[in-house]
Amino acid sequence: MDAMMIEQLGPLNSLAGIWEGGQGLDVSIVNGQELLTDFHERIVFEPLGPVKNGPQVLYGLRYAMTARRLGEQDAFHEEVGYWLWDAGQNQVLRCFMVPRGVLINAGGDAEPDSRSLHLSAEIGSETYGILSNKFLHDSHKTIKYVLDVSIHADDQFSYKEDTHLWIPSNEMVFHHTDQNILVKVESLP
Repeated sequence: MDAMMIEQLGPLNSLAGIWEGGQGLDVSIVNGQELLTDFHERIVFEPLGPVKNGPQVLYGLRYAMTARRLGEQDAFHEEVGYWLWDAGQNQVLRCFMVPRGVLINAGGDAEPDSRSLHLSAEIGSETYGILSNKFLHDSHKTIKYVLDVSIHADDQFSYKEDTHLWIPSNEMVFHHTDQNILVKVESLP
């Protein structure tokens, strides 16, 4: 892996590689009932950049994530997208899509040496926003997304995310949460 590119990743530099964690907990709602799911997760972060938008220069990580319920082979959740570092604006971005037809562009302030990241997105925002397919928009609309990441010195990182779902049939906001602790299992060449 190009050491110069890794340096350009700012607070994302230690994430380059392959990560796994089996301490995941997903709290979701199915048929109006809260469901707790323990899961194993695998994430591959591949460095990319520079990406130039005129004077803006981004470096980042292309990523793919798969989550499986403990004891099962088939994935119950997948994501693809990008984590990006904008050194000029001191912003970390996470742009991703899940195969349910939801796209999230979340962002937050950070310093190049930050070990804790806080990113968020809200429906209707023209910068850090959320889009859903028509069915989900009408039945389980994602109105807010919040992610907190802690990057640990011992090749581990942990996260907690909270996806706020507006469910019109129950006239309520449900907090669909996920959390896990991941360990780097492989550095990329």
